[in-house]
Amino acid sequence: MRRSDWLRLLILSALWGASFIFLRVLAPVLGAATTAGLRMGIGGLAFLPYFAVIRFHPRLRTHWMHYLVVGLFNVAAPMMLFSYASMYIPASYSVVINSSTPLFGTLLSAVFLNQRLTVRGIAGLTMGMFGVALVAGGGSEPQGALFWTGIGACLTAAVCYALSGVYVKRFASHLKPIGTAGCSQLLAGLLVLPFWVTNLPQVEITVAMVLNVLALAVPCTTIGFVLYFRLIADVGPSRAMMVALLTPLFGVLWGVVFLGERLTVSLIGGCALIIVSAAMVLIRTGDKAQTKQPVKSALH
Repeated sequence: MRRSDWLRLLILSALWGASFIFLRVLAPVLGAATTAGLRMGIGGLAFLPYFAVIRFHPRLRTHWMHYLVVGLFNVAAPMMLFSYASMYIPASYSVVINSSTPLFGTLLSAVFLNQRLTVRGIAGLTMGMFGVALVAGGGSEPQGALFWTGIGACLTAAVCYALSGVYVKRFASHLKPIGTAGCSQLLAGLLVLPFWVTNLPQVEITVAMVLNVLALAVPCTTIGFVLYFRLIADVGPSRAMMVALLTPLFGVLWGVVFLGERLTVSLIGGCALIIVSAAMVLIRTGDKAQTKQPVKSALH
């Protein structure tokens, strides 16, 4: 990898790690539906000028069903779930549990794509489960019903990401990834539109709130996807997947620095276990066996 590729990888990891910070700031104020809806809507619309610049036509009339399914499982459901979780658990918890997506992807690929579950994969899955349990159960956060509901929402979101990856591999691998990313964002925004426009929060709109929404929607979502697919094109899918190993490190760092979240031994240990387990199932012999990749795997 060139120095510029490493730079893009670090920037992308920092952006996707920061998205959980913005969620933690916005969701308790705006609510889960409004936070997720604004992110999807603005992020999706921001793809339109990019499509115009690169002269890309997504063929929406032909592929709308695939875009809609990916939009539901890869965008709408997980973004709503992570927004909900951000109301009740620290951002660092959400970003660490999100990195378990490759583990669910490995398991679901074995079930639905008949991919062999190797000893290494089983070991990674086992280690990852211990990591999630350590993060969820060993921290100093109050562990009431809403706390565990938030943990469950994060795990469900990770499963949704994995399901989306399986769907794309099986039914929609012929689509241009950048088209799938942009159109799924737009259609996901339309899916959740009725839920949040009819329940707008009665809060004062401040400059800080607007800046947080824009930062979550454009740099963390639209620009993040553009960087990700540029990495896939330049260095191959398996190397681009290294972002899944770096995002939780940035997310935990931002949570400690900007939100004052506590850096506990259980959080560090659980994060380490999940990162190592994700590396075990992501890092393979090379890109030859990965000619087709899901739109998003282990990514926020």
